[in-house]
Amino acid sequence: MGRRALRQVDPRIDLSPYLHLAQQLPAAWDSGFFFDQSAPLEIEVGSGKGLFISTEPAARPDRNFLGIEIAAGYAKYAAARIARRGLHNARMISGDAAPIFRERLPSSSIAAVHIYFPDPWWKKRHRKRRIMRPDFLQQIDRVLQPAGRLHFWTDVQEYFEESMQTIAESVRWHGPFPVPIRQPSHDLDYRTHFERRMRLHSHLVYRAEFQKS
Repeated sequence: MGRRALRQVDPRIDLSPYLHLAQQLPAAWDSGFFFDQSAPLEIEVGSGKGLFISTEPAARPDRNFLGIEIAAGYAKYAAARIARRGLHNARMISGDAAPIFRERLPSSSIAAVHIYFPDPWWKKRHRKRRIMRPDFLQQIDRVLQPAGRLHFWTDVQEYFEESMQTIAESVRWHGPFPVPIRQPSHDLDYRTHFERRMRLHSHLVYRAEFQKS
């Protein structure tokens, strides 16, 4: 299933505290650029419409959350969701996660990385664009703190199995640990919009969690 068209973002919403362009980030990484509080930082790679990045921070106010979304329209939409909720501990970056991890994030600085339903890039010639590749996994390993965690979900079994093998060959992490399936208590009680769509259509979702040694 592809991405659906987005509704227009209300132009009256001030996104300036919540949305940052990758090319305008400070040269030296500083969490204080994004957040007022000093707290463990978790990053979501590929925030989409922003369900996770606008709900998880509300449930865990003692943590900071940073979403990175390569599609500018989706980054803006996710930032608007954060802004409407007035979340002090959630922010969005509009840009490509790979160079941000490689060039901006300090080593051992991130408590957790969340990757939910990344684009599977079906065609063989496009496989190199998959986010779950050795070079990016090694960057995740570098930026994760000791005992930091990676959360990875996909609805594509082939991608999941390939990713499990790539992780085993690329980094030395504990896992994969199975992720229990929690039954939502209401219609919006899903981690991402894509999970909601998959489960409403009875599609399988493959989940794994890893912990850095």
